[in-house]
Amino acid sequence: MSHCPCGNLTSYEECCQPVHLDHHHAQTPEQLMRARYSAHVKQLVDFVVKTYHPSCDAEAQRDAIADSVHSHWLSLEVMGSEDGKNSEEGFVTFQAYFEQDDEEYCLEERSRFVREDGLWYYIDGEYTLQEEVQDERLSQPIKSLKVGRNDPCICGSGKKFKKCCG
Repeated sequence: MSHCPCGNLTSYEECCQPVHLDHHHAQTPEQLMRARYSAHVKQLVDFVVKTYHPSCDAEAQRDAIADSVHSHWLSLEVMGSEDGKNSEEGFVTFQAYFEQDDEEYCLEERSRFVREDGLWYYIDGEYTLQEEVQDERLSQPIKSLKVGRNDPCICGSGKKFKKCCG
């Protein structure tokens, strides 16, 4: 058995396919978000367009949505789900990995979903900028900075200090 593209350990036929066949099967924002990701992998442009909230006028953006859907999607990691202001709103934070021009990228987003007439819809999201982790030694005064030859270099190269800036 192969797992669903959304990362769940169940098969596609048991996980996202029922939502793709009938949008009503998405009972939570996370289920819809996972189904939307799987739709990208399966290149189901119509499903992605249909599950945008009507106020988004996704049909007018169909070509751009199709470009996104036709990317080479690698994997999905759901970071968390949370309720919104009321039972008709929810949020899902995720990381979706894709490949473009032989480079791997990560799209991290906190997506907002709303429910109308019993159906969940994607309405918008905030991209999370992944901050580079800065070596804490860089914030120390130079006089107190002690870097061992075998310590990671403070420039962030990943090399040992002695093989880099030392």
